[in-house]
Amino acid sequence: MPVVDISQFEHSVVIHFDTEDTRINAYTLASTLVALADAAKAANSTLNAGCEIEIVVEALGPGSFRALIRAIYSTSRNLFSNQVVVGVVIGILGNYIYERTLSLDNKISVEVKTDEVVIQRGQDRVVVPRNVYDATRKVEKNPQFVKAMTKTFDAVASDEKVRSLGLVPAMDSPPPQIPIPRAVLQTLASEIPEDPDARVIFEAAELQIIKAILEKSKRKWEFMWRGIKISAPVVHEQFYVDFFAHDITIAPGDTLEVTLAIKQTKDLDTGIYSNIGYEVVEVHNHIPRIKQVPLVPSGDEG
Repeated sequence: MPVVDISQFEHSVVIHFDTEDTRINAYTLASTLVALADAAKAANSTLNAGCEIEIVVEALGPGSFRALIRAIYSTSRNLFSNQVVVGVVIGILGNYIYERTLSLDNKISVEVKTDEVVIQRGQDRVVVPRNVYDATRKVEKNPQFVKAMTKTFDAVASDEKVRSLGLVPAMDSPPPQIPIPRAVLQTLASEIPEDPDARVIFEAAELQIIKAILEKSKRKWEFMWRGIKISAPVVHEQFYVDFFAHDITIAPGDTLEVTLAIKQTKDLDTGIYSNIGYEVVEVHNHIPRIKQVPLVPSGDEG
């Protein structure tokens, strides 16, 4: 029975392109890697506030053609965030690819256990760690992630010399247990979602405090962001816990390093999105305003 174990794709994965020889079109490779990197960043932004992810290519090799990619996480100084969820983004990419592949004809069975989820269609079986499966459910609600993954399928399907795609744990692994034929990739690529009329995007931001609301509520603070004044509630639970414990003090002019949820709507005539609302979903750092002090005590003047 062909089995893909997603737990093998924790921090890295090898993309196996089944080609006629041991080379691949440079545009196909580049487009695939860029789309996967975009998907990884979208997944990470959904799961990990205050943590950056970088997708790097560590090796290229034959078999037919293979590329080893790895996720590198870097965490900023974070006073208020919960523990960062690392080690799942690569697994999410692999899980999403195989879930979408097996579920095309709606003939899959899904068995949810305490520590893992087993997805099966016929003899093909994918075993997914429960935390990766649950994280995938969150990430697939992000339209930027879905769009990037669809572009991944399209990049491979557009190359007639690629017969199939698969994932393996190492450069010297045998061929993929469950190869994904180009025809299947073409079907997946045809399902590029349209941009929604409304969306929420998440962005790391530095906000200068103009007016603070010194109570836990949905009332809006006032901030300066990129030279414009915005109003947004702060909804991060841990921030208020630390604030009421007097671990920090807030004053106008201070800076908060945050994850900012930006609500946008699309103009149907131009297709351009405009911002209509903001929400501070996580506070990572508090930077007090720098105050000037005299170099010479006033009593010593003259």
